[in-house]
Amino acid sequence: MTPSSHILICHDASTARHLAPSSFGALATERTQWIDNAAQIKPALAGGTFDLLVLSVDELTAATIDLIREIRTSHSESALPILLLARTAEPNVRSHALAAGANDCLAQPVEEAEIALRIDKLLTINRLFKRQRESESRLEEEVRARTAKLDMLIKNGIMLSSERDRAKLLRQILVEGQSLLNCDGATMYLLTERQTLRFALRTRDDQLPSMEIPLYDEATGKPNDHYVSTYVALNNTAVVIDDVYRETRFDLSGTRQFDQGSHYRTVSLLTVPMAATDGEVLGVLQFINALSPEDGRVVRFGDDVLGLVEALAGQAAVAIDNLQLLEAQESLMDNLFRVIGTAIDAKSPYTSRHCNRVPELAIMLAEAAHADTGAFASFRFENAEQWREFKIGAWLHDCGKVTTPEFVIDKATKLETIHNRIHEIRTRFEVLLRDAEIERLQACLAGENAALAESRCAARKQQLIDDFAFVAQCNDGARTMSDEDVARLEEIARTTWLRHFDDRLGASHAEIARYGDELAPRLPAQEPLLADKPRHIIPRDPLQVPDPSYGFKLEIPANLYNHGELYNLRIRRGTLTEEERYKINEHMLCTIMMLEQMRFPKNLVRVPEYAGTHHEAINGTGYPRRLAEGQLSIPARIMAIADIFEALTAPDRPYKKPNTVSEAIRVLHALKKSRHIDAELFDLFLTSGLYRTYAEKFLTPEQIDAVEISAFLDPVAH
Repeated sequence: MTPSSHILICHDASTARHLAPSSFGALATERTQWIDNAAQIKPALAGGTFDLLVLSVDELTAATIDLIREIRTSHSESALPILLLARTAEPNVRSHALAAGANDCLAQPVEEAEIALRIDKLLTINRLFKRQRESESRLEEEVRARTAKLDMLIKNGIMLSSERDRAKLLRQILVEGQSLLNCDGATMYLLTERQTLRFALRTRDDQLPSMEIPLYDEATGKPNDHYVSTYVALNNTAVVIDDVYRETRFDLSGTRQFDQGSHYRTVSLLTVPMAATDGEVLGVLQFINALSPEDGRVVRFGDDVLGLVEALAGQAAVAIDNLQLLEAQESLMDNLFRVIGTAIDAKSPYTSRHCNRVPELAIMLAEAAHADTGAFASFRFENAEQWREFKIGAWLHDCGKVTTPEFVIDKATKLETIHNRIHEIRTRFEVLLRDAEIERLQACLAGENAALAESRCAARKQQLIDDFAFVAQCNDGARTMSDEDVARLEEIARTTWLRHFDDRLGASHAEIARYGDELAPRLPAQEPLLADKPRHIIPRDPLQVPDPSYGFKLEIPANLYNHGELYNLRIRRGTLTEEERYKINEHMLCTIMMLEQMRFPKNLVRVPEYAGTHHEAINGTGYPRRLAEGQLSIPARIMAIADIFEALTAPDRPYKKPNTVSEAIRVLHALKKSRHIDAELFDLFLTSGLYRTYAEKFLTPEQIDAVEISAFLDPVAH
């Protein structure tokens, strides 16, 4: 019998009188508890833990068997062996007692030695049970700990796969690794394009070294594998060091110097590579000073954690590799979008940098709205992805202009197509001028009074000079044409001149096709000075009409172009015909159709909206969809103001003089009053000082003048 065993003995006086006194003496230990009433057994078991119950009864009865059965409902035979000592016990009753849960049953008389032997046997069973339970508990604890680590690893893998913020990702890798290994610190090295390891992150608060560790010797090109970190990176294998100060394989002088300066002592190290699935090492994780979970002492890194931390490093490598791939893709997309904008600007020297200036101004205004605590307090881009979505929309706001011919975008005069056709008309005037001179000479040769012929010729010359000057003035888009101007233009157009050469010679196949069934006149042919000819009209291909499903609400001219000379010169204001105005506006249709056909990822799904709504108006009169106020988001309204202000102040447009800042703001104010633009955004544009910030960065000094903003902050009636 083990002296430390805790035994509960229940006996009654009558039983004790019939048993040998030495029988209970064998059980007399300091951890033996005696009771003399069976009713006290259950309270005693509830109040303590026992290794054996000895139940000594005068007679084995049904009540005793029921008691045993009841005890067994809460105490197993291994956990609490029961020894029955009875003065009398019939064999069948003993069988019932054993069946009820008694481990052993002895009937008197019995020798002390046998009692002691039976007790030792039962206590041995109890000890074996306890050891098994302890072993099971240890295994369960190990399984729980390992399962917890595996759960942590799985959770970490899920988190790593979803994290897109580089700083958060690297921090998460390092912190999770430190937690997994229960160590005091961790360091991450990342491989650079220069084939060096740079210190990327540490969990401790000490300053991160700025130095980089080369993987190869610069002089010899040999692997620099005498450092732990470089050895691990070069060989793609983990290294465990139990004691830094006894290590001889690697140069750890830097670690020891750090310890000396920081009064820290590094003992154990575990260094593992972060390798992608193709085996490429992306970096190294180094963990410092494993800690005992029992008492927090610094211990060696156990072999059982190496597989887990290598799995973590593999997860980290995949996550970093994926993040770098995503970053590269995003960078490629961003650069591609910038290239599109730059290419559009490069199409025309007169719209240079428009696609770059508008996004800059739009972003400045969006930042001001984002920081505003007044009218735009609820406006927020929630994360960097939403900011990027807006920026890309701004970069692509005019991407449809790749389809707009330069001669339309850059049309500086009414007669300009690929070239300014005023020179052709001037040549006709030159012909008429020479005709007048020839008529004078012929009159003189015919005997007419020379002074009269000269006077008539001079008047004709002056008329031609005045008429051409007027036509040239009409060619200027800055001139507003009156009814009188149009009438005089039509009168001039009725003047004829004589053409002696075939105008089909040297023409392209497409030009000749536009003559259609028109018969070539006999030469010399008399023609009007200004002409609108059928060949000037270029019909619209039905395929150039957008699909109605896009919801565009622009009136589409029947013809693609009308190059008629009189038709163009009669333009009342500006330089563009109805067809050319539509062609300019069509860039918005093309922008929307191009972008809505692109399969943008979920985080860029609003790019078409941001790029395609900057010509819409709050009052619903904009284009191309005539969206109402409630259909225009704040970013869309920001784009409208940015685009208009840039166009008004652009110093590089051939068809107009650039506005000063105050002139541009007056135009914007008029648009505010007519509810074309968002009034509150316009006010923010002024009160934030963005108009001046932008002007100082992009406009000429001559354009930057004083603005009394209070004059433009009046409320707008809805």
